[in-house]
Amino acid sequence: MNSGKIEIEVLQTHVFAKRRKKLHKNQIKDLDKAIKEIINNPMIGTQKKGNLSDVWIYKFKMVKQENLLAYQWDPKTRKLIALGVHVNFYRDIEQSEKF
Repeated sequence: MNSGKIEIEVLQTHVFAKRRKKLHKNQIKDLDKAIKEIINNPMIGTQKKGNLSDVWIYKFKMVKQENLLAYQWDPKTRKLIALGVHVNFYRDIEQSEKF
C-alpha cells in the first residue's frame, strides 16, 4: 500500500561525502537535520545567480557555527554538492569538478 508520499533520492558528490566523513557526531546530527529540511522543502535555500544558477545554498547552524550546504534538486532527487563555512565556499564550488 502506497501512502502517496514520493520517495526522494538523496545523492552526494565526492566533495560533500569527504567533508561529511570528517565531522564529529554532534556535527552530523545538525547536518542530518538540515538535510531533512532540504528534502522536505528544497526551496528553503537561496538559489544562486550566474554560473551557479542551478545551485541552491542553505545556511544553518552546526554546533553554533554557521555553515553553508550547496545542493541541487528536482522533484525526485536532492543532490548534496558541498558543505563548509563561508570563507572561499563559492570559489571552491566553482573550481570543483562539475557536479
